[in-house]
Amino acid sequence: MSTSPKSSSDALTVQQRRQANRLLIRVQWLLILLLIVALTWLYIGQQRFQNRINERLQSNEQMIGRLNEMDDRIYAMSQQTLPIPKVAASNQAQNQLELLRIQVQAVDRLLADNNDSAAIELLQGLHWQLSQSGNEIAPALTVVIKKSLVQDIERLQAQRNQLSPWQTQTLAIQTIQEFLHSHERVDSHERVDSHERANSHERAQPNAMLTRRQLVIHEVIMTLNLASQASYLREQAQLQRYLRQARDQLQTLETKDRTTSASTRAKTSPTSLAERVSAPNSTTEIVDWLDQLIDNTPTSMPLLTTQVLDTRKS
Repeated sequence: MSTSPKSSSDALTVQQRRQANRLLIRVQWLLILLLIVALTWLYIGQQRFQNRINERLQSNEQMIGRLNEMDDRIYAMSQQTLPIPKVAASNQAQNQLELLRIQVQAVDRLLADNNDSAAIELLQGLHWQLSQSGNEIAPALTVVIKKSLVQDIERLQAQRNQLSPWQTQTLAIQTIQEFLHSHERVDSHERVDSHERANSHERAQPNAMLTRRQLVIHEVIMTLNLASQASYLREQAQLQRYLRQARDQLQTLETKDRTTSASTRAKTSPTSLAERVSAPNSTTEIVDWLDQLIDNTPTSMPLLTTQVLDTRKS
């Protein structure tokens, strides 16, 4: 009777020990899994951080490479198009200042080609170049040049968000051309109606007059095409010449007194012409438009940095 309870107690103890061992093994495996997950997370985070560092290094290397290539191209272009200085630069600062003048001249050429984005990018590169440790230009002059570069960049960026005077001229020319096209079609319809109503003797002279008028209008439209192209290329002299030629061609059709149109022109400012949205109503008004376009032909504004460097050179 005494051995049975004892053996039952021993079996219970053995069972509890086995359960404790199984629980301990599960806890150990759980800790191992958590450790593996933590190590994996640390490894992935370290790889992501390393990839970001590598991308930043590559981006910096690409920027430096682009600036170096741009400097090489500008220098090569300057050697082909600019005169060789008679006196060699006396020191590194003078060499850098002369190279800066050449680079700013390249910006002027980009602006003349309507490539404002490339001009802004080059100006930003020049500003970055002056901030490098290899810059030997005097600190006071460096501050002045960097300030002028910032002002030029801000002015060009503002111009990209609004119509320039050259674009305003082009839009006015296109408005005039649209009116002349419609006027030419109206004249054609009137000539057909006159042909249907009049007899052969009465219609001979009016038909000849209308045909000549249409020919002149067509010539004016072609001349304005050349003026529009000159405005796009920012060629002031050619733009004025073509506008005068178109005005003289239109004036051959004018038979009315110019007193009324002259008084209208005196009341109309150049700014109001640029702000008009309605088309002209007659060829007389077109002549007034052309007069205002001729009197207010835009001019290219020089870079402030160019003026600073020219003052320093003199």
